[in-house]
Amino acid sequence: MKHRIIDSPLGPLTLVVDADGVLCALYNEGQRYFPEAAALGKRDDTVAEDAVAQLREYFAGTRSAFTVPTAAVGTAFQHRVWEGLAAIPPGTTRTYGQVAQELGAPGASRAVGAATGRNPISIIVPCHRLVGASGAMTGYAGGVERKVWLLTHEGALAS
Repeated sequence: MKHRIIDSPLGPLTLVVDADGVLCALYNEGQRYFPEAAALGKRDDTVAEDAVAQLREYFAGTRSAFTVPTAAVGTAFQHRVWEGLAAIPPGTTRTYGQVAQELGAPGASRAVGAATGRNPISIIVPCHRLVGASGAMTGYAGGVERKVWLLTHEGALAS
């Protein structure tokens, strides 16, 4: 594992790559479930160049979808949820219940929420596009203010 830290409009972002150089984590500073420093591996500000370039384009407003390969570690259910999140178009939102329904598990909105909270590749796997059943800005491991910023940036919320 290796990691690098980049500046963003949301504050510092930590990108982690595995031994093959594939992005396996993207954390906001201070977010819930941020791992211990040892789990990030050695700092190397040359790794994850594709992810850094795509994130810069995203923040500049010239990219709406990411194509960088990822290798998140999680359970089979978490991977199903994260794939469902990746399918939510930019500028739109879904509820936890809608994603559960799309996964064929209509009673699993809480499990979807738990899996979403453990998404290790924030922004690129857009867990910020999930909202409460009423449309409320509920739960985001990086903080609700970042969620609102991301949704406003994507045009899902009025500025």
